[in-house]
Amino acid sequence: MERPHVGGCCDASDTTPWDLITLDKALRASWAADTCSPDDLERAGWQPSNPAWGHCDITALIVNDVFGGDLMVGEVHLDGEQHGFHCWNRLPSGVELDLTREQFQRGQTITAARALTRPPGRLRRWEEYLLLRERVIQRLGHLPEPAGGE
Repeated sequence: MERPHVGGCCDASDTTPWDLITLDKALRASWAADTCSPDDLERAGWQPSNPAWGHCDITALIVNDVFGGDLMVGEVHLDGEQHGFHCWNRLPSGVELDLTREQFQRGQTITAARALTRPPGRLRRWEEYLLLRERVIQRLGHLPEPAGGE
C-alpha cells in the first residue's frame, strides 16, 4: 500500500537548505559602503580591504532571519575608550557566531557581551538592512521572512 505524501518542514521539495558557508559568502559579496553603518562610515570610512567594517548589526539580523537564536551585543573598546557596539549571533545550539569580527584591525576589544531580544518592526538601520537582504537574495534566490518583520 502506498503511503500518502505529507509535506512540511522536512519535505525537501518545500525547503531551501541554507548552510552557513553559502550564507557567509553571499553576505561578504554584498557588503558595501552604502550598507555600512553611518556612524562607522563617519569614524573610519569604508574600504573594500575591510568589507565587514560597519556591517555587524545588519549581518547579525540576516543570520538571525535564517538560523534563529539570540542576537548578542558588546561594547567596542580601543585604548581604554568605548567606540560603539558590536553585534553577533548565538545560534540555537549555543554556538556563538561572529561573521564580522575581522573588521577590528586596530586592537579593539569587545566587552560586556549580552543577549538581546530582537526588536519587532522596523529597525534603526531598516533601509541598509533591506538593501543587504536584497543583495543576499539576489545571490541565494530567497531568504526566510525577517524575524519580527514589519
